[in-house]
Amino acid sequence: MIKRNQNFANLTAGYLFPEIARRRKEYQAAHPDAKIISLGIGNTTEPLTPHIVEGMKNYVEDLGTAAGYSGYGDEQGNTALRKKIAEVYYKGMADASEVFVSDGAKCDIARIQTLFGSKVKVAVQDPAYPVYVDGSVVVGAAGKNNGSGYKGISYLPCTPENNFFPNLKSVKKNSIIYFCSPNNPTGATATKEQLKELVDFSIKNDCIIIYDAAYSAFIRDENLPKTIYEVEGARKCAIEINSFSKPAGFTGVRLGWSVVPNELKFSDGSLVNKDWNRVMTTLFNGASNIAQAGGIAALDDTGLAEMKGLVDYYLQNGRLIKTALEGENFKKAGVEIYFTGNGPYVWAKFPGMKSWEVFDKILNECNVVTTPGAGFGPSGESFIRFSSFGHRADVEEACSRLAKLTF
Repeated sequence: MIKRNQNFANLTAGYLFPEIARRRKEYQAAHPDAKIISLGIGNTTEPLTPHIVEGMKNYVEDLGTAAGYSGYGDEQGNTALRKKIAEVYYKGMADASEVFVSDGAKCDIARIQTLFGSKVKVAVQDPAYPVYVDGSVVVGAAGKNNGSGYKGISYLPCTPENNFFPNLKSVKKNSIIYFCSPNNPTGATATKEQLKELVDFSIKNDCIIIYDAAYSAFIRDENLPKTIYEVEGARKCAIEINSFSKPAGFTGVRLGWSVVPNELKFSDGSLVNKDWNRVMTTLFNGASNIAQAGGIAALDDTGLAEMKGLVDYYLQNGRLIKTALEGENFKKAGVEIYFTGNGPYVWAKFPGMKSWEVFDKILNECNVVTTPGAGFGPSGESFIRFSSFGHRADVEEACSRLAKLTF
């Protein structure tokens, strides 16, 4: 028999959302009449907008004709969509040839490890989106789990004490650095000065930044960068990954992209762009043509206006959650609330309590599902992430219940 890949035996980080589902199911079985509201996972809830639906519907109808049928497309993505992404999001900071369309940011983040192999050093923000660590474990780059993390990963604490921006001194030379802004789960958004520090460090220490910008559409502060390429030097050291999932509601439709600048090189001088092109043409067969038609519609004037309205809807949900957590009961308990208005998550610290303890308390007393911060890394302990993705009526009801929570 073939032996099991021991990298999977070493995989412990991916427990978070299955464990949430298990506890919810167990609670629901014990309380069948309870109406549980989820402020947990970052899954969009509102319908696709009319113009984007029309773009996909027209494409589907064309597929039913001899003239409109299309089979395989370019693995790198529809040329028109690549051009539109470069034009709308990067405005001269990246060329269409550097844009690779995919089936979503998570998929790109997982695939990107194949560029670097099992010997690469890895640094991640802590707390961080679990796939950064999980992907490193699967390819064998993480090392053994020592009980508080993986030996081969440099964890970079991002806490209120350092304004959610890490001390980079612990990052080893020649590392890949996973960095997310606006951050999942903390919601913190890096300033241009902070990103300049990150870029300068990476260039000096021969690191490559994997910059996750999946929530960039939520940034409302015009002084905050929406792409790392607004920072001088970033094209020499950063790969950016983004997605239609949150701004267009494509969590199930699946459409994203990565940007790999031509200036980005490996130590032997070869272009990272060429190897990423090889990954995409070898391990991937292209994003759905139907989804890409929706992406093209999303990036014209009408589509952009619709996406802005959708994002504004979720941001208002976030404000409602923040207000509920500022109630008297939470103040007395010393709960600290962090919400910038530039991301979809409210990050709250419950001093003296464990994350899963708070999760169970809120589920049991409010029938509301949240996400325990400890599941995102060691620095997430005592925190809870509240997601603003939800129907307004459900969010309002959840806020009403939360306001009555006692400690």
